[in-house]
Amino acid sequence: MESTVIVRIQLIPGLVFLAGLLAIPQTTFAQEGGAGENQDGRPGFELGEGEFNPSGEGGEESPFADHLETDRDSFTPSTTTVEPGRWILETSYSFVDNRNTPEKHSFPELILRRGLSERFELQLGANYEVGGEGSSVSGGADGGAEGGGEIVEETMVLYGLKTKLSEHHGFRPQSSFIVQGRTPVSGPSSHTILTAGYVFGWELPEEWTLDSGVRMFDNEEDGDSFNVWAPSVVLRKSLAERWNVHGEYFGLFSDGLAEGFNHQFFSPGIHYLISPDIELGCRVGWGLNDQTANFFSNIGVGWRF
Repeated sequence: MESTVIVRIQLIPGLVFLAGLLAIPQTTFAQEGGAGENQDGRPGFELGEGEFNPSGEGGEESPFADHLETDRDSFTPSTTTVEPGRWILETSYSFVDNRNTPEKHSFPELILRRGLSERFELQLGANYEVGGEGSSVSGGADGGAEGGGEIVEETMVLYGLKTKLSEHHGFRPQSSFIVQGRTPVSGPSSHTILTAGYVFGWELPEEWTLDSGVRMFDNEEDGDSFNVWAPSVVLRKSLAERWNVHGEYFGLFSDGLAEGFNHQFFSPGIHYLISPDIELGCRVGWGLNDQTANFFSNIGVGWRF
């Protein structure tokens, strides 16, 4: 019975991907080439005549065509980097109702992103967590650990680099590579967690976006080193310029622990653009197996300047 449940859970990313493919026939490709640039200048699929125009009515470009894209609005980071010379400030609060340990609170989940060039951005941040160890649910996840039933307090600083690898053109995805370090400045552990991640995605017709990623964390528990693999896939839909909704699957799988863990979530979310440079967002999630937290919620804001 348990193996059947695991197989069904592992089918979730494929079902989400299939949902993205089902959106494609709703829009026709241009006859010449089938792929090119969208009307806002971004490479991607060309829209057929008479289809929805994401740039606004009457061919006029919408002020929201060039809006910020945060890493915090889902577990899967964005595939974009910050424009050269600009900043994006992101902060959020997460509540995690752990199943076998005390609940956890995480804030301010602060990350400051600075565009260094067309392809590179610098990332700096900090966070404070208090509660039971267990599932990690934020984009700046530390990889998670099972831990005991005691309350743990920890403060960490974050530093990293993100580089854009490719632009979306036809079936070639837009992609980025992320390297980060997280060093505790207070708490029970002094181990610096190293993270490497690859994210990629496609802009689909009718304002759908399909992004996916995989990250690897180097972690430590009771003096033993282990790795955590974190795959994720998110399907997004833009609504009326300012609104964005998504459905996401993500998991955290240990590698190298005598008693490993397997955390898996389904998470919907909704986000609102106050302006092209300010975003408010909220997402929730439910654990898909007995090792995963019962529920989590996250609310946050992003500001580009």
